[in-house]
Amino acid sequence: MKAFEIKAYGDPSGLSLADRPNPSPGPGQVLVRVQAVSLNYRDLLVVQGQYDRNPQLGRIPCSDGAGEVVAIGAGVAQFKPGDRVVGCFFQAWIGGRFKAEYHRSALGGAIDGVLAEEVLFAENGLLPLPEIYSFEEGATLPCAALTAWQSLFVRGRLTAGDSVLLLGTGGVSIFGLQFAKAAGAKAIVTSSSNEKLKRARDLGADEVINYRLIPEWGKEAARLSGVDGVDHVIEVGGAGTFQQSVRATRFNGNIGVIGILSGRETATEIFSIVPKGLSVFGIYVGSRTMFEDMNRGLSQNRLKPVIDRVFPFGEAPDAFRYLESGAHFGKVVIAV
Repeated sequence: MKAFEIKAYGDPSGLSLADRPNPSPGPGQVLVRVQAVSLNYRDLLVVQGQYDRNPQLGRIPCSDGAGEVVAIGAGVAQFKPGDRVVGCFFQAWIGGRFKAEYHRSALGGAIDGVLAEEVLFAENGLLPLPEIYSFEEGATLPCAALTAWQSLFVRGRLTAGDSVLLLGTGGVSIFGLQFAKAAGAKAIVTSSSNEKLKRARDLGADEVINYRLIPEWGKEAARLSGVDGVDHVIEVGGAGTFQQSVRATRFNGNIGVIGILSGRETATEIFSIVPKGLSVFGIYVGSRTMFEDMNRGLSQNRLKPVIDRVFPFGEAPDAFRYLESGAHFGKVVIAV
């Protein structure tokens, strides 16, 4: 079977299409013919060699894939050949509190990922793909959607009438926008592109901010909230945006720290977190149990993932370059 391997770290040109032996499922394993893979910023960091302290050559990248069950190993009871399935980001985090050992089960990082024609999954590392989704749509769910879900509902406990600040228009933020509106919350979206802000409006954003035109966008977001600040921030920016996110958030509000799009390290006025009583928490995707809960919510509300562009399998490096350009709105997908 064919798979993309990282032959050199640094940029997407290091990805190379290789032949690998056809995998066979052992006890408790499920063999899936991958139909679609979606890209996350984390996947780009992996390919650039900025994610793992000891990156290994030959690694198959990407965490998010959907496909069809080809074969099952001994003892597998949840799936059968022909089932439509979607993989879990962490193969070992079924539920409960996150543990350090789960890092070793993250697809496309510590272990091979899903940018291949066939992939072996642990039985509990898969879920049925909701009937309302195509394989391309299903492939967008494991990381971006679940990250937004955990930040807003599991940790943030979002309720109707709350306000949510979404930074940018990438996969996590767009899912956050859709979740916020489905829950009856007010959504405020930032971007440097007026065209993307218009598309966010079309998806239901109540307010938008062009941060190029309004450098103090945190203060503007607080004003647009209609009270003393927003209740929730999905903080995907990192070093370059965190202080503005603090300024945007109301007293006793929540900041889910997710990404590092604008850098990893910065000098931050942490004291401003104290008098506002803010809850600042890290979000690292989510468990299988959270994924199950999210899929029920998605199906009930019939929310459709926003896919910007679908690349053919052979053009996977171009898909990474497109993601790197930042031109996308929503998710970038590779059809396998």
